[in-house]
Amino acid sequence: MPETQEPPAPWEYSLYVPNDPRAVTVSRRTLRLILTVHGLIRLVDTAELVAAELVSNAVRHTEGPVALRVGWAGGVLKIGAWDADPRPPEPPGTFDELLDGQEEGRGLALVRACAAQWGWQPLARNGNRGKYVWCELDAA
Repeated sequence: MPETQEPPAPWEYSLYVPNDPRAVTVSRRTLRLILTVHGLIRLVDTAELVAAELVSNAVRHTEGPVALRVGWAGGVLKIGAWDADPRPPEPPGTFDELLDGQEEGRGLALVRACAAQWGWQPLARNGNRGKYVWCELDAA
């Protein structure tokens, strides 16, 4: 009788980084380690790309701290970046604009192209306001 494999248990990590361009590299390397230890190496390249874009946007467009959140549940990897600016992100460019070398909106265009879903939401906690921009990658 074949053994059935238990689905991986849900998990979530948060990494708080200062508003510094080096935060992108720290976030990418941390994400690679998280996915490797959880046996999700097949998602590393795409996950690193979208995480780098989300964290880079947060660092570039705000002055306060930034957080990378990574979670796994039900075969879906959710990656998001929190920043202290409550304003919505600029709408992502189109794929054609991405190919034409347009600078603005390029990061979210890449996120939209790689992710099964993406979005953003305003956040307020303990008197602090900000936003959370997220995307989901399917494991399949």
